[in-house]
Amino acid sequence: MKQQKKSKKESLGMSTFSALQRATSIVANEVHKNLGSNNLTVSQFGVLEALHVIGPMYQRDLAEQILKTTGNITTVIDNLEKRELVKRVREVKDRRFFQVVLTPEGEKLIRRIYPAHVKRVQQVMDLLTAEEQEEFKRLCMKIEQAIEEK
Repeated sequence: MKQQKKSKKESLGMSTFSALQRATSIVANEVHKNLGSNNLTVSQFGVLEALHVIGPMYQRDLAEQILKTTGNITTVIDNLEKRELVKRVREVKDRRFFQVVLTPEGEKLIRRIYPAHVKRVQQVMDLLTAEEQEEFKRLCMKIEQAIEEK
């Protein structure tokens, strides 16, 4: 069977998407490669990071923040709770809701590992010039906004 010829636009779109996927995977692996030594998954680190940077959050907001489903975030929080790194605090006004907060042990862990994480992210991103980083950020935000507006 003869293979259909792809249009230039389709080929460019596919190759651009492929490059983005590969770069995302490579950068994420590089930035997160030390999480194993702290017995954390990427999602668990994401929860600790969000709580450290933003503060206590409702579980659904936390899921949205780290781009996980509410079902997945429940498991992640359960596992962090078992390690006593986070706890759920019920709302007084509406007991159906609770906030996820860092425990003193969770705060201690994230304070210890977060600076090295920030440094590693900066090292990886510094492979691009400041201008390239700004342009890359702009393009990522453009795609995100266009999809959200659909």
